[in-house]
Amino acid sequence: MTDRGPLDAVSPLDGRYARYTEPLVPYASERALMRARVRVEVEYLLALADLDATPLTIDPAQRDHLRNCYEAFDEEDAAVVKQLETEGYGEYAATNHDVKAVEYFVRLHLPDGLDAANWIHFGLTSEDVNNLAHRLLVGPAVEDVLVPELRAIRDRLVAFAHDYGDLPMLARTHGQPATPTTFGKEMAVYASRLGRAIARIEAAADDLSGKLAGASGTYAAHHAAYPDVDWPAVSEAFVTDLGLAHEPLTTQVNPCDDLEAVFDAVRGANNVLRDLDLDMWLYVSDRYLGQEAVEGETGSSTMPHKVNPIDFENSEGNLTKANSDLVFLGDYVTTSRLQRDLSDSTVKRNIGSAFAYCLIAYQKCQNGLDKVVPNEQVMREELDDTPEIIGEAVQTILRREGHDDAYEQVKKATRGKSVTIEDFQEMIEDLDVSESVREELLAVTPTGYTGVADELADGV
Repeated sequence: MTDRGPLDAVSPLDGRYARYTEPLVPYASERALMRARVRVEVEYLLALADLDATPLTIDPAQRDHLRNCYEAFDEEDAAVVKQLETEGYGEYAATNHDVKAVEYFVRLHLPDGLDAANWIHFGLTSEDVNNLAHRLLVGPAVEDVLVPELRAIRDRLVAFAHDYGDLPMLARTHGQPATPTTFGKEMAVYASRLGRAIARIEAAADDLSGKLAGASGTYAAHHAAYPDVDWPAVSEAFVTDLGLAHEPLTTQVNPCDDLEAVFDAVRGANNVLRDLDLDMWLYVSDRYLGQEAVEGETGSSTMPHKVNPIDFENSEGNLTKANSDLVFLGDYVTTSRLQRDLSDSTVKRNIGSAFAYCLIAYQKCQNGLDKVVPNEQVMREELDDTPEIIGEAVQTILRREGHDDAYEQVKKATRGKSVTIEDFQEMIEDLDVSESVREELLAVTPTGYTGVADELADGV
């Protein structure tokens, strides 16, 4: 099939959801990986030229020309690399090897007068290039695409917390009526959790590490050619110049513990959002939250009245899929048989897919949050209809006053019964307490029994 469009895509990431995943294309596409590989090969060639031990010399104009190979890398360049790999190009036969194709691409773009073909990929194994290229993409994908979306969600939650910090709402523990809270305070909890999760992601992304140590991690080829060069130091300088930490002890492959840490940190944020999605869905179901209807949108194919919480449901589904992929990736990339097996190569090509499911989920969650509006009347009415929740306050005040059977008294009067506020008032009138304490107890109401929830919400 030729001229395939979004409706022909095998994956919804490049079909139905392509408009959501577009921001990841510069980091997760095959062309992006090719470009990152070209960058590593070019910068390594320049690093070799900087060594006193090598006869290689590259002047400033030639350096600019070489760097332009990756800085201006476009669709046509990517097509050449793919052709080098699969069909052959010019004097080169098909490599059937993606990194070798990149090496030949750089050869094709050597500036006139620079005889350096033999220095491209000097002493390297493919994994030296690949591990660095992947990290040059993963870091920015997380920091420039995923984290800003997470911050936008947190900002929305903070706005909810500040706007509705004093809006009382029945809490439910074990699904049963419990001590009241406020809608803003509950949103502040999620904002706080998400803020910590974002910090963990940023820390993990900042700690990505690369290796450049040859076929078995021993610098054997480098040392054989130039035994007097401190190759571990050269490697460390090169890797850190790329903005990565240096991984000094490896096999042929980077152990990938750093990638696993990123995946786990992203999964942690996803778990916070999935918890949020579930709660928001329940609040909509309980009519605590209303949803703004979108003009022309259909909620149900048969029930015209419905405004379904589809964004939270979509977010939940994509978060679950993303987390499944992230767990798989983290488990898989941190293992390798002996010094190297190739199974991780195809697996790492799915990092972008996992991030794409995250990105869709984050955008859907934002859409859901943008549509909901707290229903103050419903929240207050339910509190008024559930007066038994002040039982905790009553028994706690009585404990303070020395009533060692306070809990049992209130339990006997309320547990498993339909209780009215008048029932509480009658019980309080019969208590052996001072008038000031009696007034204190009578002043307790379901809507006013929210502790310092408003202060907690304001503090986020």
